[in-house]
Amino acid sequence: MSTLSTSPSTGSAAGAGGAGDAGGTAADLREAVERYLGHIGRADEFAAIDLALGLLEEGVDAERLLLELIAPAQRRVGELWAANEWSIAREHGATAVSERAVAAIAARVRPEPTRGRLTVACADGEYHALPTRLLAEVLRLRGWRVDFLGASVPGPHLITHLHQTGPDAVALGCALATRLPRAHATLTACQAVGVPVMAGGAGFGADGRYARLLGADAWAPTADVAAGRLERGDLTGPPRPADAPAHLADEEYTHLTRRRAELLTRAMETLARAYPPMAAYDLHQLDATAADLGHLLDFLSAALYVDDAPLFTGFIGWTGAVLAARGVPAEALTVGLRVFHDELRDFPRARHMLVQGIEAAPAPGTDQEI
Repeated sequence: MSTLSTSPSTGSAAGAGGAGDAGGTAADLREAVERYLGHIGRADEFAAIDLALGLLEEGVDAERLLLELIAPAQRRVGELWAANEWSIAREHGATAVSERAVAAIAARVRPEPTRGRLTVACADGEYHALPTRLLAEVLRLRGWRVDFLGASVPGPHLITHLHQTGPDAVALGCALATRLPRAHATLTACQAVGVPVMAGGAGFGADGRYARLLGADAWAPTADVAAGRLERGDLTGPPRPADAPAHLADEEYTHLTRRRAELLTRAMETLARAYPPMAAYDLHQLDATAADLGHLLDFLSAALYVDDAPLFTGFIGWTGAVLAARGVPAEALTVGLRVFHDELRDFPRARHMLVQGIEAAPAPGTDQEI
């Protein structure tokens, strides 16, 4: 098993959504998305920005450009990487250009704040910042004064910012479920100082189930929905923190995270014996395999934290498709899961999830769609 170097990350932190019909037609923007994708795929910053600003000058609403041009193009970027049609370098270059395009739109359209103040930030450890940036810009366009703090904001530093600025609410983005434990700590800390939290992003679940479990005061699936809920006052009043999930009392999550390095070392040794093709791996392939196993453990840990096996099995299905696109045999993934199952003898919840993961893994010789 090798070459899987990232995790599913195409969902938004209260990410993309329709923004109305102001300026241009849906068909016009769909065609523009393809042209924009071509520009960012070549890392052609000027062409991408010229396209976006040209549409703005033609009367297309700025919010629509953010949510119906840039956001869908970025989803395609993630899909193209997953299908092994784009390299990581090309994906990163495209995202960097989109960040510049968002900044160009924000610089061109600067409404005066007419509402309250919001802090928008990514959870600690979350580096997929563009979806959360899109949310921040939509909120600015809706008249909020927004402090966008960017990627991976450590909880204590976020709390210091709240004390210094006194916002009405925090919008917290989490694109990967592996960041949920830190996101939970952050939202609990925000609530402890009297600031309610709206959660968003694929990491909180497509239906927001993990946001509710962890006690967020509100959740939104898209940026425009988040803005609408804030405008309606859904976060008025004191925050309502939830009790810690009862299932964490078994400490499986805690012990698994503490033993991560040891488990990875032992898993690599066992996998080398159980999967003969590893004998021919070069250093790069061995490093990639260790990273893949690390992703498996991290998503298993996240699933234990929220006590939700489908979080883990969904990742296994996605991983199988990504590895298949890179020519990695399905057997490699299954062997890796069995190795962890055998190592975690004292972890009944984890072993049960691993059994489900083995069942969800693609069978050898099957075609997988991403």
